[in-house]
Formats: sequence, structure tokens, C-alpha cells
Amino acid sequence: MKKIINSEKAPAPVGPYNHSTRHGDTLYMSGQIAIDPTTGELVSDSIEAETHQVMKNIKAILTEAGLGLEHILKCSVFVADMNMYSRINAVYAEYFDEATAPARELVEVANLPKFVNIEISVIAGF
Repeated sequence: MKKIINSEKAPAPVGPYNHSTRHGDTLYMSGQIAIDPTTGELVSDSIEAETHQVMKNIKAILTEAGLGLEHILKCSVFVADMNMYSRINAVYAEYFDEATAPARELVEVANLPKFVNIEISVIAGF
């Protein structure tokens, strides 16, 4: 049976979906973009600021589900420009220890919702 988990500390979805769905011992999180949940505005100062906001949104949803970053099994990272790879990685490394970091792919895409530079979705385990 699936359970819907949303967080008031993360930005409201920008479409007909929920923040996350739990099925058994697995949490499937919708892609998060750099919307500040307190203002509803996009954070677009830099790719570093965007990436930090995305990670804050992910953490808020994980917390609502009773999990932390250490429970993430896999991250799917979508970027508008692969030239930002090293800058994104520098921020990403602040949230994950290299020895225990989750599996991940990072792919360049033509466009993202609201034309942001980065979107991350995760799968986590209980």
C-alpha cells in the first residue's frame, strides 16, 4: 500500500503530484527544484545557491518521512548545463560523505521546470 508524504517545509508541487510516495520500506521523492518554501520564489543567484536550496528541500521532505540524507539510496540529478558539473559536485559533496554517498546519475537535459538549472529526485530506504 502506498502512503503520500508531503512537507509544509518544502515548496508546494508545481503540478499534479506529491512530494513523495512511500511503498513498503522505500520512499520515492519527486524532483525538487530551487524554490524557497518561505517565499515561493526561485533561488537563482548561482548554481551553488540553487543546489543548496534543492538539498534543503530534499532534507525537509526526508525529515517529514522520518528519514535523513543517510537514508538516500539513489539520486537522479538533472542539469541544464554540464559545464556546471564541478560546481554542483562541490556543493553536493557538502551533503554526502564520499565513502557512503548514494548511487547517482547526473545528466544534462534541454529544459527543466521553470527553466531552473538543476533538479534532483531521490529514492530512500527506511
